[in-house]
Amino acid sequence: MRKNEIEKIAIFEGYRIRREYDEKKETWWFSLVDVIAVLTDSVNPTDYLKKLRKRDKELGLYLGTNCPQVEMTAETGKKRKTLAGSPEHILRLIQSIPSPKAEPFKIWLAKGGYERNNPVRYSYFLYSVFSNIFRSLAFR
Repeated sequence: MRKNEIEKIAIFEGYRIRREYDEKKETWWFSLVDVIAVLTDSVNPTDYLKKLRKRDKELGLYLGTNCPQVEMTAETGKKRKTLAGSPEHILRLIQSIPSPKAEPFKIWLAKGGYERNNPVRYSYFLYSVFSNIFRSLAFR
């Protein structure tokens, strides 16, 4: 694996999560299938995501509208488009998955476990994630 490919992998408790950085939007996009694999230990995380989207229509619409197809390197080494989400989208996805790994994953995501190189961007990220969470809690 080349150096730039290694930088596109985030590690959570030994699991590899593919990611891609969007310079224009200044955000990381994470493979939703990889996040599902981490949270569920599913044999087929792609199927799990499809069934989850069918079962939870609201989530299906949310992911279909907000999460783009981003080109990432697959296990085979080939570039493939995969459904990807920003940290905000991943937090929404986690709400729909009953998993004991959900809380540790949210903490890892909030701590910026995937990005420690830019403290200014990291601080802004934390501010925006937590302000969105508190805003959503205030209107319930």
